[in-house]
Amino acid sequence: MWAWWFKNYLNRFVSIGTIKVNLPNGNSFTVGNQDQPDITITIHNQKALRRICLNPNLAVGESYMDGDLTIEGDDLKGFLRYAVKNLNHYQNHIVSGLQRRLLGLFRLIFQFNSLVQSRKNVQHHYDLTDDLYAAFLDEDRQYSCAYFHDKRYSLEEAQIAKKQHIAKKLLLEPGMRVLDIGSGWGGLGLTLVKDYGASILGLTLSTEQHKVSNQRAINEGLSDQAQFVLMDYRKLEGKFDRIVSVGMFEHVGVPNYREYFRTIYNSLHDDGVALLHTIGRTAPPGLTNSWLKKYIFPGGYVPALSETMEAIEKEGLVINDVEVLRIHYAETLSHWFKRFEANIDRVKKIYDERFCRMWRFYLASCEMSFREGNIVVFQIQLSKKNSILPITRDYLYR
Repeated sequence: MWAWWFKNYLNRFVSIGTIKVNLPNGNSFTVGNQDQPDITITIHNQKALRRICLNPNLAVGESYMDGDLTIEGDDLKGFLRYAVKNLNHYQNHIVSGLQRRLLGLFRLIFQFNSLVQSRKNVQHHYDLTDDLYAAFLDEDRQYSCAYFHDKRYSLEEAQIAKKQHIAKKLLLEPGMRVLDIGSGWGGLGLTLVKDYGASILGLTLSTEQHKVSNQRAINEGLSDQAQFVLMDYRKLEGKFDRIVSVGMFEHVGVPNYREYFRTIYNSLHDDGVALLHTIGRTAPPGLTNSWLKKYIFPGGYVPALSETMEAIEKEGLVINDVEVLRIHYAETLSHWFKRFEANIDRVKKIYDERFCRMWRFYLASCEMSFREGNIVVFQIQLSKKNSILPITRDYLYR
């Protein structure tokens, strides 16, 4: 029964290329439009086959983690590239449609990140051991999309270019007070202090990031100008000349969007500038992938530009500029994946084989979503007045 169901499902799903499936009973089948399969997978037991049929969004990743689904040559990226390319057709499948409608009923509940839940969500991902992140990030611990002005850039060069690009959009001047919402390991904030003469207040909910960022400030003799605090943005008081938020908006949750932008409005001086850097989708509002929500980013959601703009407009902020960074994150993730692979034995000593397979699936699936899917990065420049910023983009490229 399940083999028939799976073959029927793949016949609907696959419109590009060909896949061969080896079944638990030793039989196999091929679906697609070519003589030779692009991808060959093996499902090793009936339980995995059944779970994949009932909930592929969750079960494919879990089966790979558990070793119940293997890919010929362990070509994980090839498999996920193939899956993402065919994903639009899956959205029309009856099972996917039922799941989407059911989950859609609870969408706002799933994405309501309270003060307590937000802290738990951050701890789940960002309070993992620092040795894990050292295994694949650049030396500055930039855990967000780099900026590949030149595709030949190293990861370090592209992350420096990202920070410079953001700083230019903030039009920083020495002595300015900057708020960094979601300050990570402190790399961006410390750069704005060292290279641009700003003072920084960074907000994070991660105890590990809080510890590391403040220690970095002390080590570099910048603790008078750079302060990082464990604080939710909803508890913030005070005014700032500039506000920046990189890779944090994805954790806010749709029900909190207006409060988030209200906080930015209330915290920004009248002649201030804010920059939001967030992953986004070029499609209408949707849902978070079940596997990613369970294992990597609980409470996370990739916003559509439409729902983001609606909240910005209602809170009275002026939209000065919107830049869409395409493929940059795919290139960033490609570097991360290579570094993780090179250091995987180190990570296995900290965690285990299953964790490493989970992390490989995470990095590879995200890369293919940016490379082949409808996921991009939005940089949205905001102010309270439309006369604050230059009227052309020339200042960014001098």
